Amino acid sequence: MARTQGSRADITGPLIRDKARKLFASQGYAAVSMRQIGSEVGVQAGALYAYTADKQALLHDLLESHMQELLAAWRDDPTADPLSRLEAFVRFHIDFSLDHPDAVFLSYMELRNLTPENFTRIAELRGRYEAALEAILRDGMATGVMRIEDSKLATMALIAMLTGVTNWYRDGGRLDRHRIGDIYWGLARGAVGAH
Repeated sequence: MARTQGSRADITGPLIRDKARKLFASQGYAAVSMRQIGSEVGVQAGALYAYTADKQALLHDLLESHMQELLAAWRDDPTADPLSRLEAFVRFHIDFSLDHPDAVFLSYMELRNLTPENFTRIAELRGRYEAALEAILRDGMATGVMRIEDSKLATMALIAMLTGVTNWYRDGGRLDRHRIGDIYWGLARGAVGAH
């Protein structure tokens, strides 16, 4: 599609994504129109279609790019002991989530608005991230440093617990990020039955 005259793809495209992410997170995907997004960006709604096929494609792109960024940022060291790896995952997940609260919110609350095909793609990416944590838990079980009845369930429970930090954390609050990481690490260690 041709770009709107006077627009710059390197500026307008990211601006559309940023404004859409904020609107979807604050008002919900179903309540936001392309006209609203265009208004926030400062372009006519029709101009948005030079950058995205439709609102569904925009949501999918936001969720997919978030998951791709998350997967690219996470680094595991399979040679380290499982508890050190779990601690690294806990601290990474909290920091990444707090740096991307709107994207995290969308990833959990707006999955239901994806078409089946788009949902399948995002679910596959989420599955890769969940598998990274589950591998740590399985190694911890195998070495006897973690006592877990079901590694899959423990994976889902830990991710839900860690992601919940975005619901209440505010910069400048009673606890700084590092202290929150310490506390969540203690909770995660207890949840996996580690000594």
